Amino acid sequence: MEPSTLPMPKLKHHASTLWKRILLHRYLYLMLLPCIAFFIIFAYIPMGGLLLAFKEYKFNKGILGSPWVGLQYFKTFFNSYQSTELIKNTLIISGMKLFIYLPFPIILALMFNEIRSRWFKNVSQSILYLPHFLSWVVVVGLIQRILAPDTGLFNQVVADMGGDGSTFFMMEPKYFYQIMFGSHLWKSIGWDSIIYMAAISGINPDMYEAAKIDGAGKLREIWSITIPSIMPTIVILFILSLGNILSAGFDQIYLLRTPGNMQLSDILDTYIIRMGLQSGQYGYATAVGMMQGLIGLVLVVIANRISRRVSETSLW
Repeated sequence: MEPSTLPMPKLKHHASTLWKRILLHRYLYLMLLPCIAFFIIFAYIPMGGLLLAFKEYKFNKGILGSPWVGLQYFKTFFNSYQSTELIKNTLIISGMKLFIYLPFPIILALMFNEIRSRWFKNVSQSILYLPHFLSWVVVVGLIQRILAPDTGLFNQVVADMGGDGSTFFMMEPKYFYQIMFGSHLWKSIGWDSIIYMAAISGINPDMYEAAKIDGAGKLREIWSITIPSIMPTIVILFILSLGNILSAGFDQIYLLRTPGNMQLSDILDTYIIRMGLQSGQYGYATAVGMMQGLIGLVLVVIANRISRRVSETSLW
């Protein structure tokens, strides 16, 4: 009968080689430690709180001592009259951010790649990266000032052109999606184009030289060389984004919400905060949040498997 473990000399050699590699790259491992500690403390340890999704939380008994309720909170949510509207609103906003927004940072990265003036390129990139560092509180504050009725910049321009300058855009449901998508685009497009710029910079310049010799123009180079070369990056980012399909972005939507657009802006993220922190239904809010994460995880796994079969590009 063959032994099920490696012989002792081989084990010793493997352990010795592993320690040598760790010592050789010790500074890289040291730089990795804070990242690992961050995820353990702020991502994995809090997962213990998911028990709340199956318990009726009692302050005097704590999480472990509270009684079990099984899947009651999940049934309550799906039987709620609000669940359909919440899921629909979340999917619409997430779908706009995922599918409609996707080409914009790619196009911007392609445009940056064609700029030959280094000074102009640096200034343009800096201007477009800046909004990423502003909080949503500042961004929504600017939007409110610009779109304010009568005194807002946009309404004043409309009034000067002979139109009605008293429109309260933030209260009108028909303008909600445009304001939401426009503000998301303005804040995120510059920063999100960085990773595509990095992917483009890794393309072999010889491919462009060969295309020029064959008589290809700029558009042909972009279509036949640049886009196919960055396609694995696009696919990976798209798969990762699918994990947030039921998370439409709490900060932005919560700040853009008004009584006028509530029927479009009430999403799962705002509902969880409302139920958990404002109503004190911790178990119920945890169950809805857990459902968000599980559906996102399933979508990522399915999309990853499809991508691996179709394009041989996958996360794992």
